[in-house]
Amino acid sequence: MTENAALHYSRIRKVLFLILALNWGVAIAKILYGIFSRCESMTADGFHSLSDGTSNIIGIVGINLACQPSDKDHPYGHKKYETLFSLAIAAMLFLLAFNLAKEGFHHLREPLAAKVDLVSFLVMIITMGINFWVMNYETKKGKALKSDILISDAMHTKADIFTSLSVIISLVVIKLGFPIIDPIVTIIISLFIAHAGYDIVKESSAVLCDTAVILDDRQITDIVLGIKGVRTCHNIRSRGRPDDIYLDLHIEVNPDMHVDNAHRISEEIEEAIKKGIPEVSDVIVHIEPKEKLKPL
Repeated sequence: MTENAALHYSRIRKVLFLILALNWGVAIAKILYGIFSRCESMTADGFHSLSDGTSNIIGIVGINLACQPSDKDHPYGHKKYETLFSLAIAAMLFLLAFNLAKEGFHHLREPLAAKVDLVSFLVMIITMGINFWVMNYETKKGKALKSDILISDAMHTKADIFTSLSVIISLVVIKLGFPIIDPIVTIIISLFIAHAGYDIVKESSAVLCDTAVILDDRQITDIVLGIKGVRTCHNIRSRGRPDDIYLDLHIEVNPDMHVDNAHRISEEIEEAIKKGIPEVSDVIVHIEPKEKLKPL
């Protein structure tokens, strides 16, 4: 692993450890006061926050695997482990959504009398503020570091903000004398969580199924055609992660060109593309002879 790669994953780990500490603090506050006040939606939201911390741990494990250097069995490296562990976060979200929905439907039949006071609102507002900061910070770092784990985890936290807002609304309605709203909000929370899991699966499966990373070929074409000796460029294909792109393309050159010059052109193309698009890790250039026009 290069020094830059080691620094890259070190930065991701630092973000995850910071977010882990904040998520567990938020979760403990919600769960303890939710149990004390018998407010089911607050307790459910607390366990959602606890799952945020668990996803951080999954992310840390995934990053430790992803940062391993290439070897004989993994010639393309281990970076997709980060994407794979993002799916583990999604699976955890789906399981949590199912359990919360089940609890919500159970308490629709047997509602609990929740205790709502000023402290309830303060706990929810303060923890929601922390989550909002976490989401913005993690999203910013995820995009800057092009990290699937951080972006997936930020989506997880985004769901937590919406669910916290739902709990605050639930507390207001309970205070007005409608305790049946509490399990209904719990069910709504489960839907938010399931949707967050779906978004993660959608993004991660695109990487694992080799969906094209570069959708606009014009940037590649402009770089390649800027190399002296290249006549045309076509069949451009890309795959991989946003920070680890593998690219292959076809070019046409003069059919009389010596193999040494053709090889030099392919090296120039690879160097130019990597310089213009730093996220590209590897470029395979297939060289074809440009057919001469037949005389009429």
